[in-house]
Amino acid sequence: MKKRSVSIAGHQTSISIEEPFWQALRMIAAAQGQSLAGLIATIDGERRAETNLSSAIRLAVLAWYQDRLGAPVDASLSSE
Repeated sequence: MKKRSVSIAGHQTSISIEEPFWQALRMIAAAQGQSLAGLIATIDGERRAETNLSSAIRLAVLAWYQDRLGAPVDASLSSE
């Protein structure tokens, strides 16, 4: 796992997620016409306070793929 630094609302933060999640995040940002930093900022703004950013990113990627597959999204995932 590689740690990367990103700027969110003018503040630097480090995120550690597996490379397949980084690749998926880049693809999602491109598909939505957003920058990678913009997508991460959106995820950060929507996450629960008790969920760390790395976990929120993984859950957002999972939800994006589940939505594309028409799979039901388990709301309990966002509270873990």
